[in-house]
Amino acid sequence: MTFRRARSEEQREERRQAILDTTAAMLAEMPVSEISLNEISRRVGLAKSNVLRYVESREAALLDLLHARIAEWLSAVAAAPVVHGSERARVDAVAALLATSLAERPALCDLLGAQAAVLERNVSTDLAARHKRALLALVADLAAVVRRHVPELGDDAALHLAGGTLLVAGTAWTACQPSPAMLAAYEQEPDLAALRLDFPSTLAEFVALLLAGSLARGGVNDKDAGSGPDAGT
Repeated sequence: MTFRRARSEEQREERRQAILDTTAAMLAEMPVSEISLNEISRRVGLAKSNVLRYVESREAALLDLLHARIAEWLSAVAAAPVVHGSERARVDAVAALLATSLAERPALCDLLGAQAAVLERNVSTDLAARHKRALLALVADLAAVVRRHVPELGDDAALHLAGGTLLVAGTAWTACQPSPAMLAAYEQEPDLAALRLDFPSTLAEFVALLLAGSLARGGVNDKDAGSGPDAGT
């Protein structure tokens, strides 16, 4: 793929999208840690300096992909049927929904795991602010999804729960990807296997605890309390 220098805003956007598409294809092949600006440049057919005309940095491209992957995931979970039953049953069900659907998206989980320690480091203040604004909007969308299933949850509590879910997902994903040495240790000493975490079950447990804890601490919406899908059961 070879490009001439973009002359119009439309051409600039085409170049930028090609860079993002190339980065996305690499993310399907390798972890975030192995994606380099040099390799992006080689695959897209532009000098590294030219790539930087369209994206601020490797991290900037990956943050754009993070936003897009979260939005795609939210569309999928928003389409899931509303869970009915007791509060406990609905809490467990929505936690399982979020965990299972995230486990099906390893690239998104890898991006979440790299977000704070890697992706937010080599960025300008303007990009950092744009990234956080985009993330806030996505967290609000996730909070709305959760409240469809657990309407008793107050607005503020739902926002904290949504942000916590993304934070825990990234942390849990990293912890659930043992190195070859760790895998060998687990195989050699089976009693250590108790420390090996399964991502979907680990995340589901933490999200359920966050949800139940928010409700127990009074993070409820007074208007909706007692009127959820389990009311009267």
